Amino acid sequence: MLLARTKLLWLSMLMLMVMTVAAGCGSGKSPDGPGSASGTSSGSSGASAPDSGSSESAAEPVKIKLQLKWVPQAQFAGYFVAKEKGYYAEEGLDVEILSGGPDIVPEQQVAIGAAQIGIDWVASLLAHQEQGLPLIEIAQIYQNSGLVLVSKKESGITTGADLKGKKVGNCMGGNEFEVLALFDKYGLDPQRDLEFIKQGFTMDQFLSGELDAASAMTYNEYLVVLDAGVPAEDLSVIDMNEEGVAMLEDNLFANVEWLEANKETAAKFVRASIKGWKDAIANPEEAVDIVMEAVEAGSTTREHQLNMMKEVAKLVVPEGFDAGRIGEIDDAKFKQTADIALQFGVISQPVDPARAYTKEILEMAKR
Repeated sequence: MLLARTKLLWLSMLMLMVMTVAAGCGSGKSPDGPGSASGTSSGSSGASAPDSGSSESAAEPVKIKLQLKWVPQAQFAGYFVAKEKGYYAEEGLDVEILSGGPDIVPEQQVAIGAAQIGIDWVASLLAHQEQGLPLIEIAQIYQNSGLVLVSKKESGITTGADLKGKKVGNCMGGNEFEVLALFDKYGLDPQRDLEFIKQGFTMDQFLSGELDAASAMTYNEYLVVLDAGVPAEDLSVIDMNEEGVAMLEDNLFANVEWLEANKETAAKFVRASIKGWKDAIANPEEAVDIVMEAVEAGSTTREHQLNMMKEVAKLVVPEGFDAGRIGEIDDAKFKQTADIALQFGVISQPVDPARAYTKEILEMAKR
């Protein structure tokens, strides 16, 4: 019954969005997306005009809105670089990058047509797909997980087995499943064998000693610990990738209906984005200069963003990974992510890969 109410709610929201966009179509400036116009009339109910439209529409830049998972930062550097250096424009695209935040769910924004392409972790995408949202992954930008458990060496934690009897933190809200899988690997019950504590969005609990081990992203919270004056040599790190419990994170996904009518546009977006990521990784200093133009004033420092960029590069192009493969979806890693999501109740049914992701767009982008 909950699923039925969820679908009914989304149907209502989608109808409202269609009516809202229809009222503003006279401007001719609406982006391609469900229920929006792009300079030509479409006979479908909600789909944008296909890429093979009139010569007039071909001459105008195609508007695309990209919904970020979080606020502008080096986590998304490749897209800002692609926009700033004109790579999207070279593909005939006019891309607007929309800031995310705690109250913005990228999947919802793309489902209702407020954006055409979104960024989120794969587990979140799977959950929304199961709820009935018409979404599909088109590229996997982060090849590895950035989640680690960090502890001070004095705590005696070097492996997952050492977490028994310890206070372990995680900010929860969908970020805990890799850690739960780690507990399971070592036969630890989070209710009996240790204290699994809700962690704030800062590292204060860890720095003050309230937590023996804290969850951290390599490109953010771990850097916060280092910035607080704790030397890296005094820390132990449990890497989810090395433990075999990693889940895929930042990916690009699109609205299924929009994608069906705009495959070439999507391929152009992916191609330009990959070019932006290659540049960002090759020249992190330049990339951070570009990102700093988009961040909220006073919210971060250039040094923190530069360190973030260097860590993010390791997730987009891990050691031994060919940069020419940026964006590829690894079937085995996707299955591992889906299996963990199913095991811990993120989703209730096994995932059908053919409905969860497509490799067609990336193949088109590489032609």
